[in-house]
Amino acid sequence: MKRYSILILMIFLLSSVAFSQDKIKVACIGNSVTYGYGHENPEVTSYPSQLATMLGDDYEVGNFGKSGATLLRKGHRPYNEQEEYKKALEFAPDIAIIHLGLNDTDPRNWKYYKREFISDYVSLIEDIEKVNPEVEIYICRMTPIFHWHHRFLKGTRDWYWEIQATIENIAENIAEVKLIDLQEILYHRPDLMPDALHPDPEGATLIARRVYSAITGDFGGLSVPQIYSDNMVIQRDEPFVVKGLANSGEEISVRLDKQKIKTKAGDDGKWEVTFSPLKADGKKHKLTITSEDKTLSFKNIVVGEVWLCSGQSNMAFMVRESSHKELSLSNLEGKDIRLYDMKARVITNDIEWDSADLVKINKHDYYLPTVWELQDENNVSDFSAIAYHFGVMLADSLQMPIGLICNAVGGAPAESFIDRKTLEWHPQLVNILYDFYNNEMIQDWCRGRASLNCAKSDNDLQRHPYNPAYLYETGIAPIASYPIKGVIWYQGESNAHNTELHETIFPTLVDSWRRTWNDEKMPFYFVQLSSIERSTWPQFRDSQRLLAEQIEHCDFAVSSDKGDRWNVHPTEKAVIGERLARLALKDTYNFEHVVSHGPTIEKAERRSNCIILTFSDANGMRSSDGEKLRTFELADESGIFHPADKIEIEGNCIIISSKEVTNPTQARYGWQPYSEGNLVNKEGLPASTFKISLDDAKGCRSNP
Repeated sequence: MKRYSILILMIFLLSSVAFSQDKIKVACIGNSVTYGYGHENPEVTSYPSQLATMLGDDYEVGNFGKSGATLLRKGHRPYNEQEEYKKALEFAPDIAIIHLGLNDTDPRNWKYYKREFISDYVSLIEDIEKVNPEVEIYICRMTPIFHWHHRFLKGTRDWYWEIQATIENIAENIAEVKLIDLQEILYHRPDLMPDALHPDPEGATLIARRVYSAITGDFGGLSVPQIYSDNMVIQRDEPFVVKGLANSGEEISVRLDKQKIKTKAGDDGKWEVTFSPLKADGKKHKLTITSEDKTLSFKNIVVGEVWLCSGQSNMAFMVRESSHKELSLSNLEGKDIRLYDMKARVITNDIEWDSADLVKINKHDYYLPTVWELQDENNVSDFSAIAYHFGVMLADSLQMPIGLICNAVGGAPAESFIDRKTLEWHPQLVNILYDFYNNEMIQDWCRGRASLNCAKSDNDLQRHPYNPAYLYETGIAPIASYPIKGVIWYQGESNAHNTELHETIFPTLVDSWRRTWNDEKMPFYFVQLSSIERSTWPQFRDSQRLLAEQIEHCDFAVSSDKGDRWNVHPTEKAVIGERLARLALKDTYNFEHVVSHGPTIEKAERRSNCIILTFSDANGMRSSDGEKLRTFELADESGIFHPADKIEIEGNCIIISSKEVTNPTQARYGWQPYSEGNLVNKEGLPASTFKISLDDAKGCRSNP
């Protein structure tokens, strides 16, 4: 009996050893992020611990993270000299996950020893391969370092991106290793990085999931961004890009009518195909995407023109709220206008948001699920009035389907639509990222509204749609793969407190979006702010006029004649949408006969005690109401303006003078918050607010 018991014990021990040897050993090599620094129970919540749970009993995961460790062997704490390094080699892993480089951004390291980073990384890889020649090695793009890190602007930001590029180069060109992108999953989640460097347990969960997917190839199967749906509009005459996720290595077949392209999902689960440009042929198309075990099929697709319609509340202002609701809804027949309406989960009004919604906002679950819809009375009624009438005029003129993507958020400042990296690297706008609720670069009203909305949050890093970069991350980035023709934009009310700052923010926004769509000539048409009793608006409107002149392929539509003295939301929106459409028809679609502007100031000259103002688009200049022209003013070198008491139209010029100003040097028009300017041309299009100084030349040209 004793021999039998000993035999049983030996069999059990041998089977245990064999079972242990059958486990796949995963070594997580890295610094404090790997270790789980800042966690109350890193043995439970660190990413290696969570990874072990995800992988299950077939794997043995070791955490070999060392806080403060550098990849550089001459760094202030070289990983290869640490006890964790020795234990990692003793572990002899089958799979090694290396996440190092963050501490190399310390000024003691990178600027002195950067040339040795590649050789030191290769040496680490070779050391691991020596203990197990069959080991599978993954190196990681580093998790983010956010702007409030104490060294961010002292070199860390710059060195971080240099190291990131070097890591990519090692994976792609130098060592036979795979790359895992840990920046992508956290770069838009600063709420998970309490000290700007170390992910909290939820952040560690995201890392663990990404590493799990890399190891197992499980990325959740076939999926595509939700902007691909039934009824979508494909931008004509442009390559049509279709992209998505699938399990790594999966074969993907994508068919668009008779065009068929096969590809494979990469190690990161991503796949992408590009179809040849299509013509607007009036036909209905079908897109089918097939993986090994799943098929996605989208029908009733058309080819036409696609425009992104964005901004704040005046772009979001719906047809049913407008003064022309009945006219809009009576005009549905005979046009193929399709709507992709990105409605927010919560409205940015003066209320405290529910704590559950605040959690969703942090998780980027801000917009409700959206699909392309055919126009009908219900969805047109709830759609942007300006965007819809822009689309109606294009559809009538181009005689083809029009797709309108609306992404507008009430009260949103322009900086919330700019991508984070652009802001981080901008010499001035990087400062807009800091201390949102006390940052005077951001309008008081925006900060106050956000503070009220987020009052129920217990997260010190709670995010809000008005935060810089937030609306780019949640609303623009998810649709960035989808080809568009251009952008119409109505925003500025939440930036009008600081005209000079907006003169930096707006061109930065345009550049950000043009880089996003890889189109440096992408048309960008915007609405100049309307009229209301707000003191900074005349200067802001004139600044917008000048910005349109300075930015290529950019233009503006005047709305000051349709304002409301006390209401920031004028209700007459159809005409504003049509004015934007005139810009597109003239400049994008080359309809030469279309007049796209009202009288546009070109220059100012002096004749005796008069100023002669020369205009383009001046054919048939007149007053809009049959009354005398008004709101023209002159000033001398004192800069004190007086109303013009004599105003005469002469061809494409207007001659103005004032008994109060004998030596005028500058003139302005419509320079009141609520402007009563009434200058229009034959088409009835209004002149913009402007201020202008004298040229040296004299004289006046007349229309032929």
